[in-house]
Amino acid sequence: MQVPYHGIPMDAPTTRLPRRFLAFLGPLVLTNLIQALGGTAITIYLGQLLGAQALAAAISFFPLFMCCIAFVIGLGTGASVLVGQAWGARNPDKVRRVAGTVLVGGFALACGVGALGAVFIGDLLRVLGTAAEVLPEATAYARVLFLAMPVLFLHQLSAALLRGLGDTATPLRALVLASGLWMLLTPAFILGWLGLPRMGTVSAGWASLIGNTIAVAWLAWHLHGKDHLLAPRHLKPHLRWDTPLLATVARLGVPTGLFFITSSFADVLLLRLVNGHGWQATAAWGAVNQVMAYVQLPAMSIAIASSVFAAQAIGGNRPGEVAHVTRVGLGMNLVLTGGLAGLVALASPWAARLFTDDPAVVDLAATVLRITVWGSLAFGLASVFTGVMRASGTVRVPTIISLSCLAFLLVPLAYALQPLWGLKGIWTSYPLTYLCALLLQSAYFHFVWRRRAMQRLV
Repeated sequence: MQVPYHGIPMDAPTTRLPRRFLAFLGPLVLTNLIQALGGTAITIYLGQLLGAQALAAAISFFPLFMCCIAFVIGLGTGASVLVGQAWGARNPDKVRRVAGTVLVGGFALACGVGALGAVFIGDLLRVLGTAAEVLPEATAYARVLFLAMPVLFLHQLSAALLRGLGDTATPLRALVLASGLWMLLTPAFILGWLGLPRMGTVSAGWASLIGNTIAVAWLAWHLHGKDHLLAPRHLKPHLRWDTPLLATVARLGVPTGLFFITSSFADVLLLRLVNGHGWQATAAWGAVNQVMAYVQLPAMSIAIASSVFAAQAIGGNRPGEVAHVTRVGLGMNLVLTGGLAGLVALASPWAARLFTDDPAVVDLAATVLRITVWGSLAFGLASVFTGVMRASGTVRVPTIISLSCLAFLLVPLAYALQPLWGLKGIWTSYPLTYLCALLLQSAYFHFVWRRRAMQRLV
């Protein structure tokens, strides 16, 4: 095994792929878990220390913020594919060229989004129907997060580039630093610890800005100290705008962002149906969604790993390894995601009680979890197919399948099944939709995509 840069192998035998998967997945799952726990902690801080109005102000901006995050996740997905191919091809210069272009493009996009958002956020929040009582706080909070957008984008994209090289440990360390500061500084600014100014609702925004800035600075220092392939001094000559390369990144990544946005919109439509069954059904919906967010962590992580390792195999001209990556990804999902889904189904009453003690809500949430949790397994298996196909640049048909299932199957199924099974019918639409998506993605993968030649994108 050749190791030209500290700790980054240029190649690895196919027989070690399951071990590489696990080494990649461990830090990545922890990263996603810490992000989820951090968001939960900040929500608790705002609600408990400042009250419901502050919580409402922050939540008012959440849908717009998630749209911004969805697109940077998409760009990161595209970047990790291109970096993975360049790394698999044993071409460090191409890795740097992709990284430099992505960081410049992402920073420029973030500055544009931040500037426009800061100017127009008040009008956007009014269009969304934000209550007048919380509008000033929501606007102030949103402007701080728009100010943080450039450094937040840099942090997310840097993590994606490192993952493309197969490194998930370094992004985990950076996230621990950013999230730790976020969770420490938020109550410090709210309560005015050590003479700090009391900032109210915007405390979480300023804490996020500071945490991500320090994390990006630490990444630069850490990579410099290791003389890493992506150290600032190695990237500096490659920090330039490359329109064709950015277009390729966007083509690969934007569908991921669209999937998250479409999924969120479909959830809003289903929530309207659930609300019609009373507040206990709405509370159960919230508890189920919280649990499902954690159940899906392995599935999403395995999809990222599959895409990265497939990209490295394609870049290294090892087509046989792509098939092995697919099999390992599917197997990992059956064991990890399926095992976790089974545990949650068995322990569903205890999982629901983490969020509420109301017997009716707990009983309803437990019943629903036993149904919906299996959708995570189908979602994970389908995501392996889409991730591997994305690694070769195939995104159009898999995206059409995913978005069509969400837009034209999930909501209509819920409306059709509700009269038959009530609330259970609404939630049954999730596993049925994901199962349909799995069958369609699998069919396209086996009968169309596998018969095509795989080509390098960089």
